Amino acid sequence: MKNSFDPYKKKFSENKFWKKISQQVKKIGKKTVYMALLLYYAYRRKDTPLWAKNIILGILGYFISPIDFIPDLTPLLGYTDDAGMLALGLVVISSYINKEVKANAREKLSSWFGDGDDEDLDEIDEEYS
Repeated sequence: MKNSFDPYKKKFSENKFWKKISQQVKKIGKKTVYMALLLYYAYRRKDTPLWAKNIILGILGYFISPIDFIPDLTPLLGYTDDAGMLALGLVVISSYINKEVKANAREKLSSWFGDGDDEDLDEIDEEYS
């Protein structure tokens, strides 16, 4: 079954994913990075079915693609469409985000942002789990 994210699946690679996040982590923002990490670690789970992994690949491919609805270079708005797509992906595959996925995402996030107020992350966890 084809979905609208299929063209972006080919754009995904783990190297490009980590490069984009690590180089632009502060610009992207903590919540958006957390959503991307949740999807990434859900993708890495053995228990996540192929259909869910294909959706994740498409959404993460969209996220790392420089060409999307609102270019990432656009000040203030550049990552809003990315955040929306990540949120959509979380809604669709939320049943595959478990405690381990959340712990991995938070651990990686703290390496970039440090330990701090995670109230925003708690909201994401409540909304998409």
